[in-house]
Amino acid sequence: MKNLLLLFSLICLISCNDANQSTQDYVQEDSEKNTKNDSVQNFGIVIHGGAGTILKENMSDSLEQAYKDKLEEAIKTGHEILANGGTALEAVQRTINVMEDSPLFNAGKGAVFTNEGKNELDSSIMDGKTLNAGAAAGVTNVRNPINLAYEVMTNSEHVLLSGKGAEEFAKEQGLEIVDPEYFYTENRFKAMERARERAKEKSNKTAFYDPFVKDEKFGTVGCAALDKNGNLAAGTSTGGMSNKKYNRIGDAPIIGAGTYANNKTVAISSTGWGEYFIRGVVAYDISAMMEYKRVSLKEATHEVIQNKQPELGGSGGIIAIDNKGNVSMEFNTAGMYRATMNANGDLEIGIYEE
Repeated sequence: MKNLLLLFSLICLISCNDANQSTQDYVQEDSEKNTKNDSVQNFGIVIHGGAGTILKENMSDSLEQAYKDKLEEAIKTGHEILANGGTALEAVQRTINVMEDSPLFNAGKGAVFTNEGKNELDSSIMDGKTLNAGAAAGVTNVRNPINLAYEVMTNSEHVLLSGKGAEEFAKEQGLEIVDPEYFYTENRFKAMERARERAKEKSNKTAFYDPFVKDEKFGTVGCAALDKNGNLAAGTSTGGMSNKKYNRIGDAPIIGAGTYANNKTVAISSTGWGEYFIRGVVAYDISAMMEYKRVSLKEATHEVIQNKQPELGGSGGIIAIDNKGNVSMEFNTAGMYRATMNANGDLEIGIYEE
């Protein structure tokens, strides 16, 4: 009898051990699955190179390819940073640098000329995690204005610096300073001369209601990104409006109009007729609609760009990415240079209305 009890106890012990081991194996396997799922972090990036009257019939095959190549180079620069665990701020800055260094876009090297024959550059950047922001306006000798905006954000107590003061600050921060001649491009200079001639033909009309300006291509560049840590950032850089006077400043360096980022909602960069984007506080308006009305990114961007802006008289577009990685590239013009890449590396490039 004792032997039977001993045998029964031994069988129970073995069975319990097997069950415990199976449970441990299941828990470990489940834990490994969860760890694996947690390690798949979402991120994404979206850029624009300006919106306006961009028509296929006005574009040569070689120029179209040049734009597509540069858009691809720019967005892959930022995507690589994000894929390697870099911050959204770094991705935005370095992506915009690529476009600022290209004469194809109205920013940095390809900036348009003022009525005085100068290049006056504007930029801004914003951190969605802290809501810290930096901007610069009317600078003439800083090679990469977006880098200046970043320095203003991180190394000053201010948000927006302009003109000579901004240039002095740039020197103090060790940014690359160039001769203003660096920004000269023949096609931009001729565009300014043509704009001068058209201005002479106008009578009692302001630039806000100039039909030509409304139909002009806007070459502002911008980027918005979501990194693996869930942080958003956005930045914008531009040469402004061709043939502008009186040190005119558009929406690009205005936080809430040309640029906005908030981890609660979305990161946005605008491109278009700046006066109207300022009046509509376009970038912040989209974020506010998402936060307070609880609408989707798609709904908010469509309402602002397709309804609100046209009612004011404004034209242009935005690129945006929300805190879940959803992307919007909304515009009410004939075209917008744009591109986006997600965490899977899927690349989308567009120019015309499609």
